[in-house]
Amino acid sequence: MGVFTRLTDIIQSNVLSALDKAEDPEKLVRLMIQEMEEALVEVRSTQAGFLGDKKTLNRELSSANQSIDFWQEKAELALEKQRDDLAKSALIEKSKAAKTVESLTLELSKVDDALNKLKEDVDNLQAKLDQAKAKQASIIKREETVTSRLRVKTQLHSEQINKAFERFESVERKVDEIEAKVESYDLGKAPSLQQQFEELEKNDEIEAQLAELKKKVAA
Repeated sequence: MGVFTRLTDIIQSNVLSALDKAEDPEKLVRLMIQEMEEALVEVRSTQAGFLGDKKTLNRELSSANQSIDFWQEKAELALEKQRDDLAKSALIEKSKAAKTVESLTLELSKVDDALNKLKEDVDNLQAKLDQAKAKQASIIKREETVTSRLRVKTQLHSEQINKAFERFESVERKVDEIEAKVESYDLGKAPSLQQQFEELEKNDEIEAQLAELKKKVAA
């Protein structure tokens, strides 16, 4: 089973499980990222193992090629000394070394193919991981924006704010009534000195209440 086949099965299983639990999108993306990171570690570990095998095969192949050259020289030496029996034995050993080279070359070719496929898997998985991380950042940013807007909307529809504005309007009506009285005094009989001071005190009191309420509403 290929790396991505196993990865797809794992991610689909976990995502479907998360969906059944009605989990949030950001958590789903985080889960996918975790699965891909773990798969990436696994693939790279396998890749490292194949690289180790390749080094071992190359050493064995080099040794087998040296063995071919060695027995070739021994066979030629035996023939020079008119030792056909030794030449024959040397050629047999050379044949064994040649078969070893053939076997090792085939094995090395398989390892190279596996490494090429693993490299492709790593590159594809890394690209998908980068996309998932970018999606995660986008989702987090959108979630923060929506949460902030919801908080503002909630505050705008807060019952306490509505009541505060009702009190504000009530105070304004009182101020309007006082201003109307002042205007009526201006139109009619001039108020006494004591009345004027009383009105000033009332105005100060109302203005102080109004200022205090404005501070609360502004806060």
